Amino acid sequence: MATICFYQDSRHDEPLYWIRKELNIGYVSKRKDGITELRINGFERIEEILKNLIPYIKFKKIQAKALYDCCKILQKPMNALKESDFRKLVDLILTIQKENYVSKKKKDKEELLKLLDLTP
Repeated sequence: MATICFYQDSRHDEPLYWIRKELNIGYVSKRKDGITELRINGFERIEEILKNLIPYIKFKKIQAKALYDCCKILQKPMNALKESDFRKLVDLILTIQKENYVSKKKKDKEELLKLLDLTP
């Protein structure tokens, strides 16, 4: 399942409640560290939101476009996905990984293909 999280200092969390009300989706929760988050789940919902947001995104645009493409693929039933779909997903996952800061090593392309049983 795809998820988008919007984070905001809890002292200024009104916009998160406004977004939730306007979109009529997701849920808001307050964390113990003083951060409030709005979480929205689901491939179709995320695809629609990203389609509308991508023109305005300034940071993480590459990741947003890759996730949008993933959501389009993953809306298909699993038994309808072709090998080419899985290979495209692996490439998109690697695109997102490359653009994100990580403190520990993530799986590389070879490991992901092996995990999906796509190695020759």
